[in-house]
Amino acid sequence: MAKPATPTTAPVTTPAADPAAKTAEGTGVGTTTTTSDTTTTKTGSPHTQEAKSRFSAALNEAKAGAAALGDEAKERVGAYRSEAKVRGEGLKTDARGKASTLANDGKHMASEALTGLSRVIDENCATLDEKLGPKYGDYARNASRSLQDNARKLDEKSIDELAEESREAIRKSPATAVGLAALVGFFFARLFR
Repeated sequence: MAKPATPTTAPVTTPAADPAAKTAEGTGVGTTTTTSDTTTTKTGSPHTQEAKSRFSAALNEAKAGAAALGDEAKERVGAYRSEAKVRGEGLKTDARGKASTLANDGKHMASEALTGLSRVIDENCATLDEKLGPKYGDYARNASRSLQDNARKLDEKSIDELAEESREAIRKSPATAVGLAALVGFFFARLFR
């Protein structure tokens, strides 16, 4: 007679009573424990494996998308930076040109004003000779010549030369420069009041 077959122990599905037998999701579903062996193997149902692979694929796709967006943002920032730099250089050049033109126009107007004042003084020298004496007429003539000389020098010099002379004068006597600046500021404040 044949010997009866000894039953082998089949895997038994257990609920999540044993914390070591839980799956990664922590549900305990899909874990199997064998009684002949004390080790716990984790196998999932085909749906769990498919969900994991889809989730992993979606996560990888999201990472790749984020990296692509980051690269695109870096490219755009670089493009905007270079465009702003080019525009800034253009504006800087335009501003320098306009400032130079305005400075030259201002220099020319100041020279004309000095020349005009010199003419007015020159025209009134005879009146000063008659009413106050020849000494005051000579003072007026000297002042008129000095104004004409300064107007001529102002016309002959460039803006850069005038700026350098101004810096030199300020270095030589800073107190006088501060006093003149305060005086000019006072007159402008009174003028625009």
